[in-house]
Order: sequence, then C-alpha cells, then structure tokens
Amino acid sequence: MFFLHGPDAQQKGSVSIDLLLAYGAAYKKLKKQEVIFREGQPASFFYVIEAGRVKMYNINDEGREFIQGIFTAGNSFGEPPVISGGQYPANAMALEDTVLLRMTREKIILLLRENPDVHLAFTTMLANRLLAKAQNMRDLTSYGPEHRITSLLKQYKKHCGCPDNEVMRVELTRQEIADMTGLRVETVIRTMKAMEEKGLLHIEHRKVLI
Repeated sequence: MFFLHGPDAQQKGSVSIDLLLAYGAAYKKLKKQEVIFREGQPASFFYVIEAGRVKMYNINDEGREFIQGIFTAGNSFGEPPVISGGQYPANAMALEDTVLLRMTREKIILLLRENPDVHLAFTTMLANRLLAKAQNMRDLTSYGPEHRITSLLKQYKKHCGCPDNEVMRVELTRQEIADMTGLRVETVIRTMKAMEEKGLLHIEHRKVLI
C-alpha cells in the first residue's frame, strides 16, 4: 500500500504528509457512513487516509453488497481510474469518522514524475493490488467457504504488516468478511466456528485472532 509518514520519513518509497501537501493535497473530513464517491462518477481525486477507515464496495441488482476492499490509516485508494482519467468502479464510504488527503489527477501525476522513488513504490503497490484481486477472483469462483475465509484472513494479516509468527486481532466484522468473500453471514459464522474447532483460528470475545 501507499503509506503516509511524518515529515522526517526516511523509508524508501514512503510518502510524507508534507510532500503530499507540497504538491497540492487538501484535507477532507468525513463523518461515519458519509459517501466519498459513487460507482460511475468521474474519477476526480486520488485519496490517502490520514485517520479512519474506508470501504469500497459494489451493490448488485438484487441489492447485495460486495466489498472490494477496506482501507485504513496510511492507505491510498481510487488510484487507477484517476490515473487513467476514467470513472470510479465502485462506491466508497467512511466506516467511521475519517480524515483524508485528496489530490487531483494533474497533481498526483506531477508528484510521480518528479519523485522516481515514490513512482516506483506507487507502481509496486498497484501491481500487488492487481495480484490480490486476481487471487480473490480465483477464490470466489473456484473454492468453498473455508478456503475463501482463510485466503482473506491471510491477505488481511499481510496487509497489516503482521509477521506470520505473531498473533493479531482481526478488525473485521462477520458481515464485512461475508461481503468480502461473497458468502452469507450465517455461512461465515458457521465456517469460522468449524475452523476454530480445527485450530485454524481462535475467537475471543467475538473477535478473530490469527
């Protein structure tokens, strides 16, 4: 992902808040459940989350929601359609009170042109996201509930930067897991209980530990 760091950040490929602001980024505050953009709208802005959580999702003809991704502090979203000059492929909504930095297409392209390390990190992030989406599509079309949930939780842990040998708490609701795997929430609850009995995960106080 495209991470935010403080003004003295030295990590290769990292992006400081000061750098984004220097290239014209502007703050935008949102309330919980406030819509940021809707599917089909012209992609006017690229976003980076300073604080809060955002989900990108589609709703099918039957009213069923499918979550494309959940993004947290330090993550960016909305990049591909902004860079291509297209339309947003999904809706985006704040899951809690959220603070964003947003940039226009012209400003983010200028930043990338003038900062090769950032450009490389940005391209790598997009490539990794495309690979993850390809894997998600394979899981949704080829595998059952346990494999889908296991794959999602592994991606979540990797996304959060948690080492494999450490235990972490999953900050996703059962409904969010269902909406990200194309399953019914009842199926998620039943499958995760079976996974716990197999020792594949642990559940404490209704939270999943992996």
